[in-house]
Amino acid sequence: MSFAQILSHLLYFFLPALAMAGVCVICGTWLLGSASAPHWKTRWAWHCVAGALVLISGLVWFDNDGKIATYGALVLVSATLEWVLQRGWQHR
Repeated sequence: MSFAQILSHLLYFFLPALAMAGVCVICGTWLLGSASAPHWKTRWAWHCVAGALVLISGLVWFDNDGKIATYGALVLVSATLEWVLQRGWQHR
């Protein structure tokens, strides 16, 4: 396997986490609109790390990539994280 193929596989493995991070940051800002929330780059970074951990955990747990349960957990973790980041910053 070439280096370009390895990078392509890694990109496509983590792409759902990156996309979900972007959607959560945009929708969280639009719906909750907290001016006191952390900057969008900080929230996006938190979402990327949490999403990557969920995808890796799903791969280890199910010994297979792309299970619907893993993607459901990704949505649940991302939405909960956005809520915590928005609410946690408001109560400081």
